[in-house]
Formats: sequence, structure tokens, C-alpha cells
Amino acid sequence: MRLVAITALITAIACFIPIENAAAKDCPYTPAPGSAERKTIMDTLRVPVEGELKQDVVFVPKKFAVCRDWAFLEAELQQPDGRPVDWSVTPYRDAVDEGMCGGYVHALLRAKAGRWQVRVYEICASDVPWVMWADEYGAPQALFPKLD
Repeated sequence: MRLVAITALITAIACFIPIENAAAKDCPYTPAPGSAERKTIMDTLRVPVEGELKQDVVFVPKKFAVCRDWAFLEAELQQPDGRPVDWSVTPYRDAVDEGMCGGYVHALLRAKAGRWQVRVYEICASDVPWVMWADEYGAPQALFPKLD
């Protein structure tokens, strides 16, 4: 009987190993275009970004990664009709005029109780704003682009 219990325990433990390894391989992943997850994350970020820029925006992702309950987005900003953002009505007007804004947004979001929340975002960063976000916010390092 004891041998049966030990065998059952070993089998149960072995059943969890592939699941954890599979999850690790899928972290990070990019939500598929058109997926509900992708739309929800972008819509969550869109609220503060549009408020700050005082206009509707569309995100054109350059790097979009999700790992467990964390998401990182690096995206170009444009208007819904595809035209560039009108920077003249934003707080970034001077930075754009001086060539110090590439028109990107970088953001870190986290899902809590099934809802995505913006932890931090930067528009027109002059460097790599996310370089310390893993340490500062406890986000998985795998989310972020590798620095060369």
C-alpha cells in the first residue's frame, strides 16, 4: 500500500512539471492582433494617454509582451486616421520641436482581480524609461527588450 501511495505522489508531481515548463516557454508572449486581451490592455493604457495628449490615439506596437499578470508595451503613437499625433496641443510640443521626442509610449501594466491597471507609462522618453521597471515594480525581466 505504501508503494502505491509513493507511486501516486511521484506521478502527481510529474504531472505538474510539463505544465510549469510550458507556462515558462509562453512567458512572455504577444497577444494576437484582434484578441480581447490585446484590446483590453491597449484600451486601459489609452485612457491616460489620450487624456494627456488631448486627442484620440492608436498604438502601433513595436514590442508587446505579456507574462502572467504583467504587460509591457512599446508603441508608436498616431491618430485613428493614421496621421501623426498633433504634438502642438500636447505638453510635449517643445520636445518634438527640438527633436527630442520619437513619438513613442512605453508602458507597464498589471492585472489585478482580473482588470488591467497602468502601473507606469512614459511618452516621448529621451532614454529607455523601462530599464529599471523590473526592479522598481517587481515585473518579470523577460517582458522588457534586451539592451545591447
